[in-house]
Amino acid sequence: MKQIYLINEHHPRLLLFFTGWAADETPFRPYRPQGMDYIICYDYRTLDFNATPLYNYTEVHVVGWSMGVWAASHVLPATGLNLVSCIALNGTPYPIDERRGIPPDIYQGTFDGLTGASIHKFLRRMCADSTAFRQFLERTPRRPLDEIRDELACIARLNAALPAPSLTWTEAVVGRNDRIIPPVNQLNAWHELGTPVLETDDAHYQEPLFKYHLQYRWTND
Repeated sequence: MKQIYLINEHHPRLLLFFTGWAADETPFRPYRPQGMDYIICYDYRTLDFNATPLYNYTEVHVVGWSMGVWAASHVLPATGLNLVSCIALNGTPYPIDERRGIPPDIYQGTFDGLTGASIHKFLRRMCADSTAFRQFLERTPRRPLDEIRDELACIARLNAALPAPSLTWTEAVVGRNDRIIPPVNQLNAWHELGTPVLETDDAHYQEPLFKYHLQYRWTND
């Protein structure tokens, strides 16, 4: 797993963002949470996570998106960090699951048919409409196809081998227009866990959703 500081100004609070599959820091670099350092985590070919530099923070606020919800659910409970809030955006702790995540046959089909063209279609499905898609393409991640194929395989392998995740999420946001992880499956997962849910009209990737949860919501804290 890669952990990259986007803000490292020795603030007492940290925003720790676990992004989704095939992502990097590019789309999320512009956000500036006020009075916080800001780290992005991505590349889940391993779940190796270095918590040592983070123990000086008096507060750690976690945001997970898509596959990042799964990754954070597994790596954070054992760290002992002072997790004040954990917010899940369009994801669940069960990424490959018939009722609580992406159905296994769809996940396998994505892996089997992965090409440059299919990635383009996947990114289009993430976005609400053609305008949002064009805007996303201006700052889309640039990771190699072989790397993100390996990541997809490793997520499946790790998910099958790991015990049930134990992180307590304080809030989950479920977009009714998510065409990547079925909204009904997200609701099944969060209702099962007893996590408070906010339903929105967002797509899987919705730039205002990130602008709020990675910047605006921290302005007056």
